Amino acid sequence: MKKFLPCLLGVALAASAHSALAEDATVNVGVVVSATGPAASLGIAERNTVALLPRQIGSTKVNYTILDDATDATQAVRNMRKLISENNADVIIGTTATPGSLAMIDVAAEKKIPMISLAASASIVQPVEGARTWSFKTPQNDVLMATAVVQAMEKAGTGKIGFIGFSDAYGQNWLKELKNALQGKPIEIVATESYARPDTSVTGQVLKLLAAKPDAILIAGSGTAAALPQRELKQRGFKGQIYQTHGAGNSEFLKMCGSACEGLVLPAGPILVADQLPPANPMRVTGLDYTQKYEAQYGKGSVSGFGGHMSDAGALVAAAIPKALAGGAKPGTEAFARRCAMRWKTPRMWSACMVYLTCLPKTIQGWTNAPGCCCASRTASGNLPRT
Repeated sequence: MKKFLPCLLGVALAASAHSALAEDATVNVGVVVSATGPAASLGIAERNTVALLPRQIGSTKVNYTILDDATDATQAVRNMRKLISENNADVIIGTTATPGSLAMIDVAAEKKIPMISLAASASIVQPVEGARTWSFKTPQNDVLMATAVVQAMEKAGTGKIGFIGFSDAYGQNWLKELKNALQGKPIEIVATESYARPDTSVTGQVLKLLAAKPDAILIAGSGTAAALPQRELKQRGFKGQIYQTHGAGNSEFLKMCGSACEGLVLPAGPILVADQLPPANPMRVTGLDYTQKYEAQYGKGSVSGFGGHMSDAGALVAAAIPKALAGGAKPGTEAFARRCAMRWKTPRMWSACMVYLTCLPKTIQGWTNAPGCCCASRTASGNLPRT
């Protein structure tokens, strides 16, 4: 029977079997996250998870250097260039948000250093051509999550919906994927609005949404900034169903949202409901393993799906190191970076913390409809019952 092991365990065992690993070799991993700014509630969990990643694979040391981009795309690019030029990064992990990740793609191609984004938009890795051949990511694609949301809407008998999302690439891509998922469905978008991540008021946008009289509203935001429309809708008396995206799946969002979160529905990675998954679900094992390690270091209830994306990125790096070294490539060379990228393009599937990581040559990555990527109803207490 095929066994699925916790994140990094199988990688470590595989690494020990490679006698060809170079003695005293050191791999430098550059990490860019949004530990401050509007995406901080996502980036802090990612930054914290770096402490849980392996510092040695076989006889090879792994160094991690972390820089904060403050949720600014320009700073994300500066950080990436610094990590490559000053820290000799062999691989880049980051960044947290879609706009910054998109800005980093050209640097990856220019420097021929692979990057593993922690942001959700499929536009980071697709189409797989040009600069994007150096770009990878671990979060679920927004198309997968949009499909889950539409399925929940259909099940609820929704006929008309409103949409409000970030005015950047995250919100724009979600609106695109929502429209694609609605094709052929008896559901109509009757109003669309947008807002910027740093905004402190969305009263005007919410009043326009309510004037269209939708049955339900989807908010395409992430982190604590996704709470702003949620609270305003509740304060204005909206009684319909509110949906959020997987970008809102963390405890800081719940704290900011408070009682206005009661009853909302969102698509969630399996780590958020790992203890509720069936024993046969392979991601129950990986999810619980990561949760136990994270909460042992940062406290009960502190785990976040965004940290899970970092854990999965670390697993990909750890899996690539033995193969790259076994081929004779040395860290710090273009050959080593290229071999890491080729490892992730090789058809195979990992059972990771958040998704099945399926690496396909023509798509770089593809997500299966894995058990556990379900819609979950959030409550003010912070519980995540399955639906």
